[in-house]
Amino acid sequence: MKKKKIAITLGIMCLMLTLAIAVQIRSVKGGTQVAVQSKTENDLKDEVFRWKEKYDTTHKLVEESEKELEKVRSEATKNSENDSNAEKQVKENNMLLGLTNVKGSGVVITIKDNSNTKASSVLDPSLLLVHDGDLRSIVNELKNAGAEAIEINGQRIVQTTAIVCDGNVVRINGEKLGSPFVIKAIGLPERLYNVNRVGGYLEMLEDDGVSTEIKKSNDITISKYNGVITNEYMETVR
Repeated sequence: MKKKKIAITLGIMCLMLTLAIAVQIRSVKGGTQVAVQSKTENDLKDEVFRWKEKYDTTHKLVEESEKELEKVRSEATKNSENDSNAEKQVKENNMLLGLTNVKGSGVVITIKDNSNTKASSVLDPSLLLVHDGDLRSIVNELKNAGAEAIEINGQRIVQTTAIVCDGNVVRINGEKLGSPFVIKAIGLPERLYNVNRVGGYLEMLEDDGVSTEIKKSNDITISKYNGVITNEYMETVR
């Protein structure tokens, strides 16, 4: 009987101990969940603050970048205008120097050796031929009449062009050219045509027996100078 009471007492004590342990475990678990939840919320708040700081910083950088971009655009516009003016000036200079193809109104002059008259029938057979001096004289008259561009048989006449005799041909810009000579000149046609005036050089050539022809044209194309213009002895004054 005494052993039975002892067993019942021990059983009750074990049951109470088990219940106490269960309650303790539940309390500890509940506290842990609360702590974990509290920690998670704090972490999220910190993360939100960090991202807000990043956003504010990035937004500020974007605003500064837009201001800088606007400055660059403004400078680029100014530079573009300057570049456009500079390019225009270069093109105009190239036209004056003969370094670009040009077109316009003017005159076309054709002169050629006289092949119809026998050399034995004249006192000076050389008068029947076109010489380098003849070409230079015509070019000078065209320049004096306001020619803006001149070409002889495809060779652009520029400031360094030499027209010289080379045997039975004429050398222009180093190229050998022969009769007939086609001279194109761009300028006011009425003024350029005046080289055909009475007492002018064309009339003198005709009198000597050289064949000449001149006509006005509203559509003349003159090719650019293909050589290199160099300045060996002059330099810019500073």
